[in-house]
Amino acid sequence: MGAISVHRLDYGYFVRPAEETGTGFPRVEPCLGYLVRHPDGLLLFDTGMAGDAEVDQWYRPRRTAVADALAGLGIAVADIDVVTNCHLHFDHCGGNGLFAGKPIYVQAVELATARSRPDYTMAELIDIPGSDYRELSGDGELLPGVFAWPTPGHTAGHQSLVVRTTGGTVVVAGQSHDNASSFSADLLALRARRDGHGPPLPEVAGWVERIERLEPSEVVFAHDHSRWQPGSG
Repeated sequence: MGAISVHRLDYGYFVRPAEETGTGFPRVEPCLGYLVRHPDGLLLFDTGMAGDAEVDQWYRPRRTAVADALAGLGIAVADIDVVTNCHLHFDHCGGNGLFAGKPIYVQAVELATARSRPDYTMAELIDIPGSDYRELSGDGELLPGVFAWPTPGHTAGHQSLVVRTTGGTVVVAGQSHDNASSFSADLLALRARRDGHGPPLPEVAGWVERIERLEPSEVVFAHDHSRWQPGSG
């Protein structure tokens, strides 16, 4: 197998209102996607922000179009072979309509939720003409050495990407955590439990320990420019 690499895409940013941050203050967050260069094709993880008048008033986004983000890596929209979304909220699947006829991998429970709940996402982003959803019920190998893993929490059907590169395993964690620090905090909670630290301790999803066992070289996120690396938590 040839070289496999992961590259970050900048889709712009939005302002998360104080009502959603838990701090009493608004927070500006990036919207990031990731491109996997693979000998068997190009895989795009997340496709940027859509919007309407209500969304734009609430989140005040500044968008970078998918085509422009890809162009920064010398890639055209037509070059993408495979698409996957961590979940189907507007800020992760906004550009899916550009990839008609290309396979879009999604957890079955995520797609079912998006189709059945009018308040879940922007309905016009889901069943776009030409959408070729490939539904997963658990793990799936999207390309050799590139796997989708369920990481529920933010949504029931949230998934992350595990990429076996020549430099180590990269986990593209999407919005499994708001930021690298919260992922690090979960790892420390696991460590405290193993050390026999008494309660109370935070509850940690079982899939966090599964990711830990991979011994990833880095974990990257959808709304944080920071990357988790060994020794950082």
